Amino acid sequence: MKKVLFATTALVATAGVAAADVTFGGYGRFGVLYQENAAGTDETNVTSRFRLQIDATAESDMGVTFGARARIQQNNTDENVSVTKGADGIFGTADDGLTTAGPAGTGINGVRFFARTGGFEVGVGNIYGALESMPGMYEIDLGLTGLSYEYTAYNFRGDAYSSGGNGAAGSNGVEALYSMGDLKVHISASDTNDRVAGYVAYTYNGFTFAAAAQDSNAAGDTDYALSVVGNVGPAKVSLAYADNGDDTGVGTVNGDHYALTASFDIGAATNLDVYVADADYFAETSYGIGAHHDLGGGVSLRGGIISKGDDTIRADMGVRFTF
Repeated sequence: MKKVLFATTALVATAGVAAADVTFGGYGRFGVLYQENAAGTDETNVTSRFRLQIDATAESDMGVTFGARARIQQNNTDENVSVTKGADGIFGTADDGLTTAGPAGTGINGVRFFARTGGFEVGVGNIYGALESMPGMYEIDLGLTGLSYEYTAYNFRGDAYSSGGNGAAGSNGVEALYSMGDLKVHISASDTNDRVAGYVAYTYNGFTFAAAAQDSNAAGDTDYALSVVGNVGPAKVSLAYADNGDDTGVGTVNGDHYALTASFDIGAATNLDVYVADADYFAETSYGIGAHHDLGGGVSLRGGIISKGDDTIRADMGVRFTF
């Protein structure tokens, strides 16, 4: 990530600010994505994404850092749609819908604001979310596009930072993060399904153990999750479990979700990722393999192939460059 530092006098007109800066960074990716569909309408399409991230911070005389994060992101699949609140007037509930009336689905996303001192941070707006940030949920980044992320055990049943919309910012998201040595704690809450979630993680002897719980008024939201991450021989391995509501059977949306991932370095420039995952709502066990090959200068070749939980195949290949 390249950093652009503006003089404090160019950013603020008042004295008493110890430091202020703005950084720009992000990535671009493009390639092909193959999707096998159960109906027999298999397809191969171009896939692409451009993400520009903007981080702005200022430090008070007391040493407290205040800041904000925003993203500008464009996927080739983005459409000119917006989310409606539905009859209850609340974002994130079951009666939400989509409409083609309103602003485009791309552009500047919801902003996350924060204040940080030492190991303690408070964030509001488009929050990260405790479950989304929990160790063991994103230990690999399979292929070029993530390929469905079925190795993410909480299965997106909690608040998360949204790159293309308001995220929890549309429903009053707030969170607190604390770290001290090997201990990490993260608590988040929002009006989306009245969620309150948190995790505690501790690193001991090279392994990170984490436990999370969430209270929500949605039956399909994650209730609790457990994970362990560490190095086993040449591989970084993670094992995660999430209780995503009471089991309602295959083809529905609730139940237990297990995910095992491993990441290996092959030589100096190539990384190999593998996973196997299963859930009560999968028809079949999901598994996949992907590789990243570093070309230098922030450029890498990436690709992967998976067998999804619905017993279909998905694969991608392309280039990613960071800046």
